[in-house]
Amino acid sequence: MGPCFAALLWLHPVSLGAMIPSRLFSARLRVLEGMGRWTPSTQAVLGPGWLLPQHASPRLLSVSCADGAKHQEPRRKKLLSEKQLKRHFVDHRRVLVRGGRGGDGVSCFHSEPRKEFGGPDGGDGGNGGHVILRVDQQVKSLASVLSRYQGFDGEDGGRKNCFGRNGALLYIRVPLGTLVKEGHEVVADLSHPGDEYVAALGGAGGKGNRFFLANDNRAPVTCTPGQPGQERVLFLELKTVAHAGMVGFPNAGKSSLLRAISNAKPTVASYPFTTLNPHVGIVHYEDHQQIAVADIPGLVRGAHRNRGLGCAFLRHVERCRFLLFVVDLSVPEPWTQVEDLKYELEKYEEGLSARPHAIVANKIDLPEARARLPQLQARLGQKAIALSAATGENLEELLLRLKDLHEEHVANELARGRQPLRW
Repeated sequence: MGPCFAALLWLHPVSLGAMIPSRLFSARLRVLEGMGRWTPSTQAVLGPGWLLPQHASPRLLSVSCADGAKHQEPRRKKLLSEKQLKRHFVDHRRVLVRGGRGGDGVSCFHSEPRKEFGGPDGGDGGNGGHVILRVDQQVKSLASVLSRYQGFDGEDGGRKNCFGRNGALLYIRVPLGTLVKEGHEVVADLSHPGDEYVAALGGAGGKGNRFFLANDNRAPVTCTPGQPGQERVLFLELKTVAHAGMVGFPNAGKSSLLRAISNAKPTVASYPFTTLNPHVGIVHYEDHQQIAVADIPGLVRGAHRNRGLGCAFLRHVERCRFLLFVVDLSVPEPWTQVEDLKYELEKYEEGLSARPHAIVANKIDLPEARARLPQLQARLGQKAIALSAATGENLEELLLRLKDLHEEHVANELARGRQPLRW
Protein backbone atom coordinates (compact mmCIF):
# COMPACT_ATOMS: atom_id res chain seq x y z
CA MET A 1 0.00 0.00 0.00
CA GLY A 2 1.60 3.31 -1.10
CA PRO A 3 1.95 6.40 1.11
CA CYS A 4 -0.78 8.31 -0.73
CA PHE A 5 -3.24 5.41 -0.37
CA ALA A 6 -2.40 5.07 3.33
CA ALA A 7 -3.03 8.75 3.89
CA LEU A 8 -6.50 8.43 2.35
CA LEU A 9 -7.45 5.86 5.01
CA TRP A 10 -7.15 8.49 7.74
CA LEU A 11 -9.20 11.22 6.01
CA HIS A 12 -12.63 12.17 7.29
CA PRO A 13 -15.46 10.89 5.01
CA VAL A 14 -16.91 14.36 4.60
CA SER A 15 -13.56 15.91 3.62
CA LEU A 16 -12.74 12.89 1.52
CA GLY A 17 -15.93 13.26 -0.45
CA ALA A 18 -15.21 16.90 -1.00
CA MET A 19 -11.76 16.12 -2.39
CA ILE A 20 -12.54 13.07 -4.55
CA PRO A 21 -15.38 12.62 -7.05
CA SER A 22 -18.21 10.31 -5.96
CA ARG A 23 -17.49 7.72 -8.66
CA LEU A 24 -13.83 7.48 -7.66
CA PHE A 25 -14.73 7.41 -3.96
CA SER A 26 -17.17 4.53 -4.40
CA ALA A 27 -14.63 2.61 -6.47
CA ARG A 28 -12.03 2.96 -3.72
CA LEU A 29 -14.47 1.71 -1.10
CA ARG A 30 -15.13 -1.39 -3.17
CA VAL A 31 -11.44 -2.08 -3.26
CA LEU A 32 -11.24 -1.73 0.50
CA GLU A 33 -14.00 -4.26 1.00
CA GLY A 34 -11.66 -7.06 -0.08
CA MET A 35 -9.16 -6.18 2.62
CA GLY A 36 -11.43 -6.76 5.60
CA ARG A 37 -14.52 -5.61 7.46
CA TRP A 38 -14.53 -1.98 8.55
CA THR A 39 -15.87 -1.02 11.98
CA PRO A 40 -15.51 2.03 14.22
CA SER A 41 -12.47 1.75 16.44
CA THR A 42 -12.85 1.98 20.22
CA GLN A 43 -9.10 2.04 20.95
CA ALA A 44 -8.50 5.58 19.73
CA VAL A 45 -10.20 8.91 20.28
CA LEU A 46 -11.57 9.79 16.87
CA GLY A 47 -14.24 12.10 15.62
CA PRO A 48 -17.61 10.87 14.40
CA GLY A 49 -17.52 9.08 11.09
CA TRP A 50 -13.82 7.97 11.34
CA LEU A 51 -13.29 4.36 10.30
CA LEU A 52 -10.39 2.01 10.93
CA PRO A 53 -9.82 -1.50 9.46
CA GLN A 54 -10.61 -4.21 11.97
CA HIS A 55 -7.70 -6.46 10.96
CA ALA A 56 -5.32 -3.82 9.67
CA SER A 57 -1.95 -3.64 11.33
CA PRO A 58 -0.63 -0.26 12.55
CA ARG A 59 2.75 -1.27 11.06
CA LEU A 60 1.19 -1.10 7.61
CA LEU A 61 0.74 2.64 7.87
CA SER A 62 4.12 3.24 9.51
CA VAL A 63 5.93 1.39 6.74
CA SER A 64 4.23 3.52 4.12
CA CYS A 65 5.30 6.68 5.93
CA ALA A 66 8.86 5.38 6.16
CA ASP A 67 8.84 4.70 2.42
CA GLY A 68 7.94 8.32 1.79
CA ALA A 69 10.66 9.59 4.12
CA LYS A 70 13.26 7.34 2.52
CA HIS A 71 13.17 9.38 -0.69
CA GLN A 72 13.73 12.63 1.23
CA GLU A 73 17.19 11.74 2.62
CA PRO A 74 19.89 14.15 1.42
CA ARG A 75 22.42 12.83 -1.01
CA ARG A 76 25.88 12.21 0.32
CA LYS A 77 28.94 13.47 -1.52
CA LYS A 78 30.71 10.65 -3.31
CA LEU A 79 34.28 10.18 -2.14
CA LEU A 80 36.97 10.52 -4.79
CA SER A 81 39.31 7.63 -5.40
CA GLU A 82 43.08 7.91 -5.27
CA LYS A 83 43.21 7.79 -9.07
CA GLN A 84 40.78 10.68 -9.41
CA LEU A 85 42.70 12.74 -6.87
CA LYS A 86 45.95 12.24 -8.78
CA ARG A 87 44.42 12.79 -12.21
CA HIS A 88 45.08 16.52 -12.23
CA PHE A 89 48.57 16.40 -10.73
CA VAL A 90 50.59 19.45 -11.82
CA ASP A 91 54.27 19.91 -11.02
CA HIS A 92 54.98 23.14 -12.92
CA ARG A 93 53.03 26.36 -13.35
CA ARG A 94 53.50 29.84 -14.83
CA VAL A 95 52.03 32.52 -12.57
CA LEU A 96 51.56 36.25 -13.08
CA VAL A 97 51.52 38.00 -9.70
CA ARG A 98 50.75 41.65 -9.16
CA GLY A 99 50.81 43.47 -5.83
CA GLY A 100 47.96 45.66 -4.69
CA ARG A 101 47.85 49.30 -5.68
CA GLY A 102 48.39 51.93 -3.00
CA GLY A 103 45.58 54.25 -2.01
CA ASP A 104 45.58 57.87 -3.16
CA GLY A 105 46.35 60.77 -0.89
CA VAL A 106 43.71 63.44 -0.27
CA SER A 107 43.97 67.22 -0.51
CA CYS A 108 41.56 68.95 1.87
CA PHE A 109 41.56 71.57 4.65
CA HIS A 110 40.24 71.55 8.15
CA SER A 111 36.85 73.16 8.46
CA GLU A 112 35.55 74.27 11.84
CA PRO A 113 33.28 77.11 12.99
CA ARG A 114 35.07 80.29 14.11
CA LYS A 115 38.37 78.92 12.84
CA GLU A 116 39.31 80.62 9.62
CA PHE A 117 42.66 78.98 8.86
CA GLY A 118 42.28 75.31 9.84
CA GLY A 119 45.23 74.12 7.81
CA PRO A 120 45.61 71.04 5.62
CA ASP A 121 44.29 67.74 7.01
CA GLY A 122 44.36 65.37 4.04
CA GLY A 123 45.50 61.87 5.04
CA ASP A 124 47.79 59.45 3.25
CA GLY A 125 46.56 56.47 1.31
CA GLY A 126 47.09 52.91 2.54
CA ASN A 127 49.77 50.63 1.14
CA GLY A 128 48.83 47.87 -1.26
CA GLY A 129 48.83 44.28 -0.08
CA HIS A 130 51.67 41.86 -0.85
CA VAL A 131 51.27 38.53 -2.62
CA ILE A 132 53.02 35.79 -0.62
CA LEU A 133 53.75 32.14 -1.41
CA ARG A 134 53.29 29.95 1.67
CA VAL A 135 54.08 26.24 2.07
CA ASP A 136 51.09 24.12 3.06
CA GLN A 137 51.72 20.44 3.75
CA GLN A 138 48.09 19.61 2.95
CA VAL A 139 48.62 20.70 -0.68
CA LYS A 140 50.22 17.98 -2.80
CA SER A 141 50.16 19.54 -6.25
CA LEU A 142 50.28 22.87 -8.06
CA ALA A 143 46.87 22.18 -9.63
CA SER A 144 45.15 24.61 -7.23
CA VAL A 145 47.51 27.48 -8.14
CA LEU A 146 45.92 29.91 -10.57
CA SER A 147 47.70 31.56 -13.47
CA ARG A 148 47.09 35.13 -12.27
CA TYR A 149 46.93 36.78 -8.84
CA GLN A 150 46.09 40.37 -7.98
CA GLY A 151 46.83 41.75 -4.51
CA PHE A 152 44.35 43.82 -2.50
CA ASP A 153 44.46 47.58 -3.03
CA GLY A 154 44.94 50.07 -0.23
CA GLU A 155 42.20 52.52 0.68
CA ASP A 156 42.38 56.23 -0.09
CA GLY A 157 43.13 58.73 2.61
CA GLY A 158 40.41 60.78 4.27
CA ARG A 159 39.68 64.05 5.98
CA LYS A 160 40.92 64.94 9.47
CA ASN A 161 44.30 63.32 8.81
CA CYS A 162 42.72 59.88 8.43
CA PHE A 163 45.05 57.41 6.78
CA GLY A 164 43.67 54.77 4.43
CA ARG A 165 43.67 51.10 5.42
CA ASN A 166 46.48 48.94 4.06
CA GLY A 167 45.58 46.18 1.64
CA ALA A 168 45.32 42.69 3.12
CA LEU A 169 48.03 40.13 2.43
CA LEU A 170 47.20 37.56 -0.24
CA TYR A 171 48.60 34.08 0.50
CA ILE A 172 49.04 31.45 -2.20
CA ARG A 173 49.25 27.92 -0.85
CA VAL A 174 51.93 25.81 -2.53
CA PRO A 175 53.15 22.27 -1.74
CA LEU A 176 56.32 21.45 0.09
CA GLY A 177 59.32 21.40 -2.25
CA THR A 178 58.21 24.20 -4.59
CA LEU A 179 61.00 25.89 -6.52
CA VAL A 180 60.37 29.51 -7.57
CA LYS A 181 62.09 30.77 -10.72
CA GLU A 182 62.11 34.12 -12.48
CA GLY A 183 63.37 33.50 -15.96
CA HIS A 184 66.23 31.04 -15.55
CA GLU A 185 67.19 32.24 -12.07
CA VAL A 186 66.08 30.43 -8.91
CA VAL A 187 64.80 33.06 -6.49
CA ALA A 188 63.36 30.84 -3.72
CA ASP A 189 63.38 27.22 -2.61
CA LEU A 190 60.40 26.43 -0.37
CA SER A 191 61.60 23.10 0.98
CA HIS A 192 60.65 23.42 4.67
CA PRO A 193 57.22 23.53 6.31
CA GLY A 194 56.01 27.08 6.89
CA ASP A 195 58.40 28.71 4.40
CA GLU A 196 57.16 31.94 2.85
CA TYR A 197 58.29 34.07 -0.08
CA VAL A 198 57.04 37.53 -1.03
CA ALA A 199 56.21 37.07 -4.69
CA ALA A 200 55.03 40.64 -5.36
CA LEU A 201 55.25 43.77 -3.21
CA GLY A 202 52.28 46.06 -2.82
CA GLY A 203 52.47 49.66 -4.00
CA ALA A 204 53.12 52.51 -1.58
CA GLY A 205 50.21 54.73 -0.61
CA GLY A 206 49.99 58.28 -1.86
CA LYS A 207 50.66 61.31 0.35
CA GLY A 208 47.98 63.76 1.43
CA ASN A 209 48.48 67.51 1.46
CA ARG A 210 49.18 67.38 5.20
CA PHE A 211 52.48 65.68 4.36
CA PHE A 212 53.62 68.71 2.31
CA LEU A 213 53.05 71.24 5.13
CA ALA A 214 56.20 73.35 5.60
CA ASN A 215 57.22 76.74 6.99
CA ASP A 216 57.32 78.29 3.54
CA ASN A 217 54.07 76.58 2.43
CA ARG A 218 51.37 76.75 5.08
CA ALA A 219 48.50 75.81 2.75
CA PRO A 220 49.69 73.07 0.37
CA VAL A 221 47.22 71.64 -2.08
CA THR A 222 49.53 68.97 -3.45
CA CYS A 223 48.70 65.29 -3.04
CA THR A 224 50.15 62.22 -4.73
CA PRO A 225 48.40 59.12 -6.09
CA GLY A 226 49.14 55.62 -4.91
CA GLN A 227 51.84 53.59 -6.59
CA PRO A 228 51.02 50.43 -8.56
CA GLY A 229 52.06 47.11 -7.11
CA GLN A 230 55.02 45.06 -8.27
CA GLU A 231 54.31 42.80 -11.24
CA ARG A 232 56.31 39.62 -11.88
CA VAL A 233 56.07 36.47 -13.95
CA LEU A 234 57.19 33.49 -11.89
CA PHE A 235 57.62 29.84 -12.79
CA LEU A 236 56.77 27.36 -10.05
CA GLU A 237 58.31 23.90 -10.20
CA LEU A 238 57.48 21.13 -7.76
CA LYS A 239 60.17 18.73 -6.61
CA THR A 240 58.74 16.14 -4.28
CA VAL A 241 60.42 16.11 -0.87
CA ALA A 242 61.01 12.60 0.47
CA HIS A 243 63.73 10.64 2.24
CA ALA A 244 63.91 7.75 -0.24
CA GLY A 245 63.08 7.52 -3.92
CA MET A 246 62.14 4.28 -5.70
CA VAL A 247 63.52 3.97 -9.21
CA GLY A 248 62.83 1.08 -11.56
CA PHE A 249 61.57 -0.11 -14.91
CA PRO A 250 57.83 -0.23 -15.67
CA ASN A 251 56.05 -3.21 -14.05
CA ALA A 252 58.93 -3.76 -11.63
CA GLY A 253 56.50 -3.61 -8.71
CA LYS A 254 57.30 -0.18 -7.26
CA SER A 255 53.68 0.77 -6.62
CA SER A 256 52.91 -2.63 -5.11
CA LEU A 257 55.93 -2.28 -2.85
CA LEU A 258 54.83 1.18 -1.72
CA ARG A 259 51.38 -0.16 -0.89
CA ALA A 260 52.96 -3.00 1.11
CA ILE A 261 55.17 -0.83 3.34
CA SER A 262 52.92 2.25 3.75
CA ASN A 263 49.31 3.38 3.67
CA ALA A 264 49.63 4.94 0.22
CA LYS A 265 47.28 3.58 -2.44
CA PRO A 266 48.83 4.10 -5.88
CA THR A 267 47.23 2.42 -8.86
CA VAL A 268 48.42 -1.14 -9.51
CA ALA A 269 47.76 -2.95 -12.80
CA SER A 270 49.37 -5.53 -15.08
CA TYR A 271 50.25 -3.10 -17.88
CA PRO A 272 53.30 -0.79 -18.08
CA PHE A 273 53.30 2.90 -17.10
CA THR A 274 50.53 2.47 -14.56
CA THR A 275 52.09 5.19 -12.40
CA LEU A 276 51.93 8.51 -14.23
CA ASN A 277 52.47 10.82 -11.25
CA PRO A 278 54.70 10.50 -8.17
CA HIS A 279 53.26 9.08 -4.98
CA VAL A 280 54.65 9.55 -1.46
CA GLY A 281 54.06 6.99 1.29
CA ILE A 282 55.03 7.26 4.95
CA VAL A 283 56.67 4.25 6.63
CA HIS A 284 56.00 4.18 10.40
CA TYR A 285 58.31 2.55 12.96
CA GLU A 286 57.78 1.61 16.58
CA ASP A 287 59.84 4.50 17.97
CA HIS A 288 57.52 7.02 16.25
CA GLN A 289 60.02 7.46 13.46
CA GLN A 290 58.63 8.22 10.00
CA ILE A 291 60.36 7.82 6.64
CA ALA A 292 58.89 9.23 3.44
CA VAL A 293 59.29 7.06 0.33
CA ALA A 294 58.51 8.44 -3.14
CA ASP A 295 57.38 6.28 -6.06
CA ILE A 296 58.01 7.85 -9.48
CA PRO A 297 56.94 6.65 -12.95
CA GLY A 298 58.96 3.88 -14.56
CA LEU A 299 62.15 4.55 -16.50
CA VAL A 300 63.04 2.84 -19.76
CA ARG A 301 66.29 2.51 -21.66
CA GLY A 302 66.79 5.74 -23.62
CA ALA A 303 64.55 7.88 -21.38
CA HIS A 304 66.99 10.79 -21.72
CA ARG A 305 66.10 10.75 -25.43
CA ASN A 306 62.43 11.24 -24.50
CA ARG A 307 61.53 7.58 -24.86
CA GLY A 308 58.70 6.22 -22.78
CA LEU A 309 57.60 8.97 -20.40
CA GLY A 310 60.98 10.67 -20.66
CA CYS A 311 63.04 11.67 -17.65
CA ALA A 312 61.52 15.05 -16.73
CA PHE A 313 59.79 13.49 -13.70
CA LEU A 314 63.23 12.65 -12.25
CA ARG A 315 63.07 16.12 -10.69
CA HIS A 316 61.12 14.41 -7.92
CA VAL A 317 64.19 12.29 -7.07
CA GLU A 318 66.62 15.21 -6.82
CA ARG A 319 65.69 15.91 -3.19
CA CYS A 320 65.75 12.26 -2.10
CA ARG A 321 68.69 11.53 0.18
CA PHE A 322 68.96 7.85 -0.77
CA LEU A 323 67.53 5.64 -3.52
CA LEU A 324 65.91 2.23 -3.86
CA PHE A 325 66.60 0.46 -7.17
CA VAL A 326 63.67 -1.92 -7.69
CA VAL A 327 64.59 -4.81 -10.02
CA ASP A 328 62.19 -7.30 -11.60
CA LEU A 329 63.67 -10.78 -11.08
CA SER A 330 61.20 -12.42 -13.43
CA VAL A 331 62.84 -11.01 -16.58
CA PRO A 332 66.01 -12.45 -18.15
CA GLU A 333 69.27 -10.77 -17.09
CA PRO A 334 67.80 -8.54 -14.37
CA TRP A 335 71.23 -7.08 -13.53
CA THR A 336 71.11 -5.01 -16.73
CA GLN A 337 68.22 -3.04 -15.26
CA VAL A 338 70.44 -1.61 -12.53
CA GLU A 339 73.06 -0.55 -15.08
CA ASP A 340 70.46 1.12 -17.29
CA LEU A 341 68.85 2.92 -14.36
CA LYS A 342 72.16 4.34 -13.16
CA TYR A 343 73.00 5.43 -16.69
CA GLU A 344 69.72 7.31 -17.07
CA LEU A 345 70.19 9.00 -13.68
CA GLU A 346 73.65 10.18 -14.67
CA LYS A 347 72.30 11.55 -17.94
CA TYR A 348 69.74 13.58 -16.01
CA GLU A 349 72.10 14.86 -13.28
CA GLU A 350 75.71 13.99 -12.71
CA GLY A 351 76.31 12.25 -9.40
CA LEU A 352 72.66 11.32 -8.86
CA SER A 353 73.32 7.57 -9.12
CA ALA A 354 76.20 7.80 -6.63
CA ARG A 355 73.92 8.55 -3.69
CA PRO A 356 73.46 5.92 -0.96
CA HIS A 357 71.14 3.24 -2.27
CA ALA A 358 69.84 -0.28 -1.84
CA ILE A 359 68.95 -2.82 -4.52
CA VAL A 360 65.54 -4.46 -4.11
CA ALA A 361 64.94 -7.70 -6.05
CA ASN A 362 61.17 -7.99 -6.36
CA LYS A 363 58.88 -10.91 -7.33
CA ILE A 364 60.88 -13.57 -5.48
CA ASP A 365 57.65 -15.57 -5.16
CA LEU A 366 57.97 -16.67 -8.80
CA PRO A 367 60.05 -19.85 -9.43
CA GLU A 368 62.12 -18.39 -12.26
CA ALA A 369 62.88 -15.28 -10.17
CA ARG A 370 64.28 -17.27 -7.25
CA ALA A 371 66.66 -19.09 -9.61
CA ARG A 372 68.11 -15.79 -10.93
CA LEU A 373 68.87 -14.30 -7.50
CA PRO A 374 72.42 -15.80 -7.13
CA GLN A 375 73.35 -14.57 -10.60
CA LEU A 376 72.12 -11.07 -9.79
CA GLN A 377 74.18 -10.79 -6.62
CA ALA A 378 77.27 -12.18 -8.38
CA ARG A 379 76.97 -9.68 -11.23
CA LEU A 380 76.37 -6.67 -9.01
CA GLY A 381 78.96 -7.57 -6.40
CA GLN A 382 76.68 -6.52 -3.54
CA LYS A 383 73.78 -7.95 -1.64
CA ALA A 384 70.29 -7.47 -3.02
CA ILE A 385 67.19 -7.51 -0.82
CA ALA A 386 65.05 -10.31 -2.25
CA LEU A 387 61.37 -9.89 -1.44
CA SER A 388 57.85 -10.17 -2.79
CA ALA A 389 55.59 -7.14 -2.65
CA ALA A 390 52.58 -9.29 -3.56
CA THR A 391 52.95 -11.84 -0.74
CA GLY A 392 54.87 -9.68 1.77
CA GLU A 393 57.81 -12.08 1.93
CA ASN A 394 61.00 -10.62 3.49
CA LEU A 395 59.65 -7.06 3.81
CA GLU A 396 61.28 -6.81 7.26
CA GLU A 397 64.75 -6.78 5.74
CA LEU A 398 63.83 -3.86 3.49
CA LEU A 399 62.37 -1.89 6.41
CA LEU A 400 65.52 -2.42 8.48
CA ARG A 401 67.75 -1.38 5.59
CA LEU A 402 65.57 1.69 5.02
CA LYS A 403 65.94 2.67 8.66
CA ASP A 404 69.74 2.25 8.54
CA LEU A 405 69.98 4.52 5.49
CA HIS A 406 67.83 7.13 7.20
CA GLU A 407 69.93 7.08 10.39
CA GLU A 408 73.10 7.55 8.33
CA HIS A 409 71.48 10.52 6.59
CA VAL A 410 70.43 12.10 9.90
CA ALA A 411 73.93 11.68 11.32
CA ASN A 412 75.49 13.33 8.26
CA GLU A 413 73.07 16.26 8.37
CA LEU A 414 73.69 16.89 12.07
CA ALA A 415 77.45 16.71 11.52
CA ARG A 416 77.14 19.47 8.92
CA GLY A 417 75.08 21.60 11.28
CA ARG A 418 71.85 21.21 9.29
CA GLN A 419 68.46 20.06 10.48
CA PRO A 420 67.31 16.83 8.80
CA LEU A 421 63.93 16.53 7.15
CA ARG A 422 61.17 15.38 9.49
CA TRP A 423 57.62 14.29 8.69
